[in-house]
Amino acid sequence: MRKGQYRFVAGFLLAPLALYLIFVIWPYLQTIGYSFTDWKGQSQSFGFVGLDNYKALFQDDVFLEAIWHNILFLVFIPVITILLALFFAFMVNAGGRGGAGGVQGVAGSRFYKIVYFFPQVLSLAIVAVLFGALYRSDSGGLLNGLLIKLHLVDGNNPVEWMNEPDLVLWCLMAVVVWHGVGFYLVLFSAAMQSIPKDIYEAALLDGASRTHTFFRVTLPLLWDTVQTAWVYLGIIAMDMFVLVSTMTQGTGYGGGPDHHSEVMANVMMRNFLYFGKSGYACAMGVVMLLLTLVLSVVTLRATRRERIEF
Repeated sequence: MRKGQYRFVAGFLLAPLALYLIFVIWPYLQTIGYSFTDWKGQSQSFGFVGLDNYKALFQDDVFLEAIWHNILFLVFIPVITILLALFFAFMVNAGGRGGAGGVQGVAGSRFYKIVYFFPQVLSLAIVAVLFGALYRSDSGGLLNGLLIKLHLVDGNNPVEWMNEPDLVLWCLMAVVVWHGVGFYLVLFSAAMQSIPKDIYEAALLDGASRTHTFFRVTLPLLWDTVQTAWVYLGIIAMDMFVLVSTMTQGTGYGGGPDHHSEVMANVMMRNFLYFGKSGYACAMGVVMLLLTLVLSVVTLRATRRERIEF
């Protein structure tokens, strides 16, 4: 390549690279720098405190409990979402019999795709408001009202869905799974449609059942897509700020009852904006960044396998 061509390509790359450095890398570097200070957020003056903020983090019971909650989300949200999305995607693409290659989706599969994907067109804030009405703790809540009609719950003592320490995390997980299954159904469906029908036809001729077809044919060929979905869902599980701050009660940005629904993101925002401990909150942000990077690397390593060509 000639020098003129190098300059031409560099000219196109310079502007995007400069924007990336200014609006992505520089804020990260600023956050890391502020995490070593006692910055209050409103003042331009601050002092260097070294690792004091990081030492305080690991003595903060609320933040440590929030890490544990994020770990629970990290385990259950990807597993449940991917399993449901894989099952539904398989049924709407290869769950029937007949059609090209002897395989087609179940009856009404196009309608099911639209129904499953519908929650994805709603913003997470709107979903939080809708589920807030579903989880209302009085008899006017949709879920409590249904249980009362079925005589499963006493009308004078309805379930406090978002105020029960043992229920609140599962209620939040249900919202994320409901919102995300449709997107990953479409993602897996697109990957399944790229699998040659001849492979399914050969499996059917050999007498393979739907279960064997899924585990022996579909899943191995979708493994790269499943791996990508796992990383995305893991990042979502590490955040959860919108849902927790919208659907739960507590001192600034939710987290109740009694810190049983705290996640790292809302603890960080509470310290940054509510308590004015911005340097301390920046240290939390750095820890979240490191945990997310470690999560991505570990997930990609743990799920790596030989590529299957077809």
